Amino acid sequence: MIQTLTIDQLGHRGDGVSLSPGGATYVPFALPGETVEAEPVQGHPDRRKLLRVEVPSPDRVAPFCPHFGVCGGCAIQHLRDEPYRTWKRNLVIETLAQAGIDVPVDPLIDAHGAGRRRITLHARRGTHDILKVGFSANASHDIIAIDHCPILDPALSGALEAAWALAEALTPVGKPLDIQVTATENGLDIDVRGSGPLPPKMITSLSQLADKHKLARLTRHGELVLLRRPPVVAIGKAKVTLPPGAFLQATALGEQTLAELAMAQLGRAKQVADLFCGVGPFALRLAEKARVFACDSDAPAVAALQKAAPATPGLKPVKAEARDLFRRPLAPPELRDFDAVLFDPPRQGAQAQATQLAASRVPLVLAVSCNATTFARDAKLLVNGGYKLERVIPVDQFKYTPHVELVAVLRKQ
Repeated sequence: MIQTLTIDQLGHRGDGVSLSPGGATYVPFALPGETVEAEPVQGHPDRRKLLRVEVPSPDRVAPFCPHFGVCGGCAIQHLRDEPYRTWKRNLVIETLAQAGIDVPVDPLIDAHGAGRRRITLHARRGTHDILKVGFSANASHDIIAIDHCPILDPALSGALEAAWALAEALTPVGKPLDIQVTATENGLDIDVRGSGPLPPKMITSLSQLADKHKLARLTRHGELVLLRRPPVVAIGKAKVTLPPGAFLQATALGEQTLAELAMAQLGRAKQVADLFCGVGPFALRLAEKARVFACDSDAPAVAALQKAAPATPGLKPVKAEARDLFRRPLAPPELRDFDAVLFDPPRQGAQAQATQLAASRVPLVLAVSCNATTFARDAKLLVNGGYKLERVIPVDQFKYTPHVELVAVLRKQ
């Protein structure tokens, strides 16, 4: 049944929301103030598929990507910039308010920069055994085959072509593949997962493809296939050789922005802990001003940091340790000598570590988060432990999506 709906507001996932006494109805790609025609989505009684916009919003703009609306990578290319920025900042404000947290939230900082420098492409066999390489479809596990993505950093040029070639070479394996591509100073770094063990002949074929596409490195499940040049990224003054499949912030400007925001709050801190440090996007910059203790459960990432720090002139000492902070967070006695602690956990947050920080006497805590909901939970633990949440700064590096980063400043009272 086709329905005519009036859209009242923009939801947290970028969907248009139509409110009625019966509840909320969600219409992807619709905007507040619009009148739209939509039809039910099987199995989702509160969702509708947009068929036609009868009365468009004055804030509607034409999407810049031909795959928008089908590809699930972007949710909101169709909204004018000013209301988009307001919506994204409000995602943080509303999440904190729902958690009972009252704090000033700065204007949104655009950190998209040159675009995404790392992506994970999926390769699957679809209908009639046709290979597709691309991103997941909107609200589906289907794969949208793409040959171009306008939100990528130009440094990822050639990534799609290389991924297609590798997927075609691995066709005899008959398994779904995930192909992670990262732009580095020496070229593309690719790690292929899902293939399982391969015969020597196929490894040779992959090696030849890596050479043909001038990849810096090709690995399979983290195991080396071909190394032409070390996959190096610049972090502050340091050069870091990435371990296979390493995590990086989505954009280079996003990483730089988050680090600079954190560093601006350090003041005269001389001893700083960087928890969930990864390969050192914060630690290697913080070490320009202070001694750093860095910690993460990812041992290869920690090893990369340990190698880069002493090789970089002008840095103060960096001590790094592989440690699972979810199971073994730093306790108050271990935190005693730090002037400041920065933590940047995965999306699940840092509940165990925040509990220990709340019981500590660390004067300054800088929280970096990619999930406002888990940040709010962790911040409440710190506030209940005597910290004052002074400021929250939202950062938009995942532009055109509902994801937003933030940097928060908490001081012990």
